Amino acid sequence: MAPNTPAPPEADAGTLLTGLVGFTEVLRSAGVPVTNDRVTAFLEALDTLDVTDREQAYWAGRLTLCGDPDDVVRYDLAFPAWFEPAQGRRATNRDERPPAPPKLAALVPGREGAGDDQDDDPGPEIKAAATGTEVLRSRDLGELSPAEREHLRRLMTLLRPEPPTRASRRKRRSRRGSADPQRTLRAALRNQGELVDIRHRDASRRHRKVVLLIDVSGSMEPYADALMRFAHVFVRRSPRSVEAFTLGTRLTRITRELRQRDPERALGAAGKAIPDWSGGTRLGEVLQAFVDRWGRRGAARRAVVVIFSDGWERGGTELLGTQVEQLSRLAHRLVWVNPHAGKDGYAPVQGGIVAALPHLDDLLAGHSLDTMERLLQVVRDA
Repeated sequence: MAPNTPAPPEADAGTLLTGLVGFTEVLRSAGVPVTNDRVTAFLEALDTLDVTDREQAYWAGRLTLCGDPDDVVRYDLAFPAWFEPAQGRRATNRDERPPAPPKLAALVPGREGAGDDQDDDPGPEIKAAATGTEVLRSRDLGELSPAEREHLRRLMTLLRPEPPTRASRRKRRSRRGSADPQRTLRAALRNQGELVDIRHRDASRRHRKVVLLIDVSGSMEPYADALMRFAHVFVRRSPRSVEAFTLGTRLTRITRELRQRDPERALGAAGKAIPDWSGGTRLGEVLQAFVDRWGRRGAARRAVVVIFSDGWERGGTELLGTQVEQLSRLAHRLVWVNPHAGKDGYAPVQGGIVAALPHLDDLLAGHSLDTMERLLQVVRDA
């Protein structure tokens, strides 16, 4: 760092820089939006301070790397775990500064021996290792920690759904396709009646409708938040061609609420509109209400319909099978997403799944971010 700043004898300047940059990577993986500008400001701040002073290093990082009160909580957890492996489990409060010993314990994680005054047995070594993006993508959405859920919410906003398209009845100018008599004749009139070339037209493409039916019953509660955020991303991407409903003891349309730009406000408004959140489920009756009120009137006709549910049905399954059959006749493609379908040893033995399976085009897993992206591909290719 600075030429007149003493460095710990165990590490040279290159090792120190690697340790500092590694700390910023840990914060980024933990959900703190650490940009390159913040990393540069952090290093420049340490360049003007005593890098071996723990208090100065702490405040240099906190003031340059944190941009939100929630970031301070993650920073206070990561700082001692990265710089002081022996004391990594002790977290500081939001408004409490860490005690400032004469020298910083270490700027390189995992080194052996931080000084002569340490005990021979420093205790269990705690490494600051947040779940990486690639690992999180395959994790079960119902088994995530609060920090992992926060990271997942950021990853959800990066999804870019591509709605399926279909041929429109309207024609547009094209270099290929069928001949366009009107444009061809007008072009000939401009050339004194001489037919110079033949103009063409082809069918334009427009977005195919997508309907998302999300089960918010008690058995789906661990996955409901992630599914609602997935629906918000989809609705925001194509607000005119995507409809979203929740299934429980009744049918609730939440398309208008999910059209809000901010995901937290959108989910808050949707939560207020859903009266049966984490309650029971009557899939057969609710699907009948959707088919009668929305499906036959155009919402499901030639659309891609996606049902998010584990298939647990409180009532009889005969009605559910009948309604799924009718829905499959209306829809262009019917997809059922079951969060348990991707787990080892899964078998479609639930009564609802058994009744609906003969009428489905696809039965997909929906327990992780990877399976959600697989669903996006299926919808896009429909």
